[in-house]
Amino acid sequence: MANNSNRLLLQQATRALQDMKYEVATELGITPPSDGYWGFVSSFENGSIGGSITRKLVAFAQERLAEQTPEA
Repeated sequence: MANNSNRLLLQQATRALQDMKYEVATELGITPPSDGYWGFVSSFENGSIGGSITRKLVAFAQERLAEQTPEA
């Protein structure tokens, strides 16, 4: 039996990531497709969007960890 380790644990995460994709695309000056199909967006633009999302998620995680770390 195959184990899909890429499944999202929270269904709300799907919507949040979709919203973030549109937000980042707009920030980068990339016009999101009106029909929701990203297949006609260049791989360079899609990579820019994905990279920006990753940077934002890493920064968010670092902030959360810093909040939880007690000062010595």
